[in-house]
Amino acid sequence: MQLSAQHEHHMPGMDSSSAAHSDTMEDMANAGMLMSHAYSLNLPMNRNGSGTAWLPDASPMYAFMMGNAKSSWMIHGNIFIRYNNQDLFEHGTRGGIKWDAVTMFMGMYNRKIGSRGLFNATAMLSADPYIMGGSGYPLIFQTGESYNGQKLVDRQHPHDLFSGLSVAYTYAVSRDVDVTAYLGYPGEPALGPVAFMHRPSAMNNPNAPLGHHWQDATHITFGVATLGWRIHNVKLEGSLFTGREPDENRYDFDKATFDSYSYRLSWNVNENWALQFSQGFLHEPESTDTGVDVNRITASATHSTNLRTLNWSQTLAWGMNHRIGFDGYDHSFLYENNLQLRTQAIYARYEFVMKSAEELDLQNHFGETTFNLNSFTIGYNRQLTPAAPVEISIGTQATFNFPPQSLKPMYGNLPIGFEVYLLLRPHRMGLH
Repeated sequence: MQLSAQHEHHMPGMDSSSAAHSDTMEDMANAGMLMSHAYSLNLPMNRNGSGTAWLPDASPMYAFMMGNAKSSWMIHGNIFIRYNNQDLFEHGTRGGIKWDAVTMFMGMYNRKIGSRGLFNATAMLSADPYIMGGSGYPLIFQTGESYNGQKLVDRQHPHDLFSGLSVAYTYAVSRDVDVTAYLGYPGEPALGPVAFMHRPSAMNNPNAPLGHHWQDATHITFGVATLGWRIHNVKLEGSLFTGREPDENRYDFDKATFDSYSYRLSWNVNENWALQFSQGFLHEPESTDTGVDVNRITASATHSTNLRTLNWSQTLAWGMNHRIGFDGYDHSFLYENNLQLRTQAIYARYEFVMKSAEELDLQNHFGETTFNLNSFTIGYNRQLTPAAPVEISIGTQATFNFPPQSLKPMYGNLPIGFEVYLLLRPHRMGLH
């Protein structure tokens, strides 16, 4: 999920308790490969997440790498082929069933420029619009974006074919000070935590969080310009970007307007913790809410630790949306964790989200009501190919949704989502 540039054999942030992991990284360094973090010659590779956001240095990497002393390539991604039933016992009328595949592919190129400069180019693609169509996949309580001019409700929208195309240049003023300029079309502004599909705590869960549009939905933005300053383990960034979320045509390039702005303060306390606080003004983010601007504030803490072949990663995130000109503040909370053993994984996600009747397209029934929604997911998977370059795992998960009393006539008392999937991704680096 990330890269780092370092010529010494000891890589900061690598878990010394995992001998196989450390030895493999040293072998690459000894071979003269430029092992470059995307945006710094002096940071550990595992810190890079999505966009310019930071992960803990102890985060695991699942990727293929190649290169030489001057440049390096990295390729990663995943495919979830699954059966998805969002109301297993048919308690309500808002669920859905679908066979589909959730996909993400990413390539990254780093090249050293002189002794202090680093150039980065990144591309991210998704086959979602081809596989699942414009209406996405069923997901109880999920909202955001539209299809055929109507709000998507109880469905997760597909991601765009071109989910990320960005370039960046970083200049190392000193070992502890960097200046980075980043341009994306599409890209990711300095707003929110690392996007869910890049977080180790969410790596085995194919579903987008219900609070996605409160926390990290700007990870696909058509027009982003970010300037960042790093001093040791603290980074301050500011972005100008397009506030409108991607339109229904998932194959084109939307108009860049640069009508919104954000800032983010990140602090990696030590190799195990990454903290961030961010705030943004989004101009008309939803196409179905023309004229409505949003102030968004997020804060998150991500933790990752390694013990030999075991990794435990967690994320605690809060996001708040305030629709300018309207009363009230809608909050979202998320806690997710992933215990990754050598051949097995156990993971969970809890969410609380405040969504209005309008967000759920129920304003004709409930007016200006806001609903408190709760959801809990638990899952398990097991690798079928533990020694192969590509991991193939079979897994299952169940989601327990808790609708408020007023929504039970349409959702049921406890709609349970059930999924079975086959997961393909590159093997964890250092463990093969």
